Formats: sequence, structure tokens, C-alpha cells
Amino acid sequence: MAAKKPSRLLNSWAYQKAKDAVSATLGSPAKLLELVSNTRILNILRKNERFSDIVEPVKAAFRLLKRYAKGDYRDISKESLILLATSVIYFVMPIDLIPDFLFGLGFLDDISLLAWTVNALSQDLERFTEWEKAQAEEQDAEPLLLPAPTED
Repeated sequence: MAAKKPSRLLNSWAYQKAKDAVSATLGSPAKLLELVSNTRILNILRKNERFSDIVEPVKAAFRLLKRYAKGDYRDISKESLILLATSVIYFVMPIDLIPDFLFGLGFLDDISLLAWTVNALSQDLERFTEWEKAQAEEQDAEPLLLPAPTED
């Protein structure tokens, strides 16, 4: 994963535009769910083996945003949530620092930002995946309740 902070990208007009869209997105569960339902990001990452190391963290980030939108998960700071949502919004914007229509180059800035973001938020993502596992274990531990027998 990329460890170097992409300062030029973070100071770009496109990143600021994405950041401006965050409050409306985070304020609307429907908009946030729509954002994370965009499979374009994962499809692009899966197509290139060079990005294989960020596929799982990005999937976890999407699940986190989805559970946040549904109100199930809140153990994330506002700053981390804003950074994550801004990075996803930036990725889906067609015109950014390097426009996406430039074949072969257009997604480099998007992927660079996303890789840096999941690296910067690795503790948040790890805490979330531990929470997911605990939720799954709780569901597995719940006794199966069968319906009461009916009298004929």
C-alpha cells in the first residue's frame, strides 16, 4: 500500500470539490448507500494485479461505509469518516486531477489516493473488521428459534 501522503492530490481543486460533497453524502444515508453501491472502484482494482494488496482493505472500507449508513456502526472518528468518504467520492468523479477518460493514466490519482487512505485508516478498518467478526459470532451463537407448533 502507498505510505507516502499524496500532498499534491490532497491540495487539488478536485479533492476539495470531493470534500465539499462529503457533508451532503454523509448527511444522507441514501446517498451514502448509493456511493458505496458503485462497484466501478472494485472492478478497476480487481482487473490489475498491481492493486491486489488494496482490494481487501477497500472492500472493508465499503462495508464500513455501508454499515455506517445503516446506523449499525459508529466506532469511527468524524475525521476518518470524512477522509474515507472524500476518497471514494474523488474516485467516482470523472474529472479530477488526472481525468479518468485518459486511458491508462486516468485512475492513477484515484488509486493513489485510495491506497493512501486505506493505509492511513488501517487501524479504523482493522477495528471494523474485528467488529464484523464479533457480530457474526453473536449471530452464530444465538439459538435458533423455531415457530411454536400449531394445533390443527
